[in-house]
Amino acid sequence: MPRQAVFLRGINLGRNRRVPMAQLREALDAYGDVVTHGQSGNVVLDAKPSGRALERELEQVLAERLGLETRVVVRSRAELAKVVDRNPLAQVAANPSRYLVTFLAERPAAASAKALRGDFGAEQAVLHGKDVYSWHPDGLQRSKLMALITDGLGTVGTARNWNTVTKLLALASD
Repeated sequence: MPRQAVFLRGINLGRNRRVPMAQLREALDAYGDVVTHGQSGNVVLDAKPSGRALERELEQVLAERLGLETRVVVRSRAELAKVVDRNPLAQVAANPSRYLVTFLAERPAAASAKALRGDFGAEQAVLHGKDVYSWHPDGLQRSKLMALITDGLGTVGTARNWNTVTKLLALASD
C-alpha cells in the first residue's frame, strides 16, 4: 500500500484542539504502519486512496473517533519527494526553521497566486501547483507574506518548516 504524508491543520496550537499523538495513531490504526512526527499533526501512514478522497476519509475518521473537526491535507510519498527535490529557495533559505512549505488543499486561482509576487521585503515565496515555498528570514510573527498565504489564496493550507518536511519524507521512505 502506498505511503502517504498527512498534515492536520491547526491542532495542538497553544491550548486549543489538543490531541495526544498516541491517541491520533490509535484513531488511525486501520491505516497500517502509522507514524507521527512532532506534536502538530504530522502523520505518515499506508492508504490506497489518495488526494482528496483520502483527505475526506481521514477527516471523517478523526471526527468520529476523536471528535476532531479539522482539515486534512495529503501528499503521497512521491509528491512529497518532488516537493523536497524542487526546493526553489535553496539558495536563499539559510535557516530551515524559517523556510516553510504550505501544503494547500487546492490550487489557488491565478489572481490570488499573483499576489505572492508582491513586495515582501526580504521574504520570498514560490508557488508550485498546490505547494507554496516561503522564506521568512525575520520569522513569522509579523510576516505579511505568511498572512497572505494563510488568508489570501482562497484555499485551506497548512505550513511545515523545512526540517519537518524532510523528516516526513524520510519517514515515508522507510
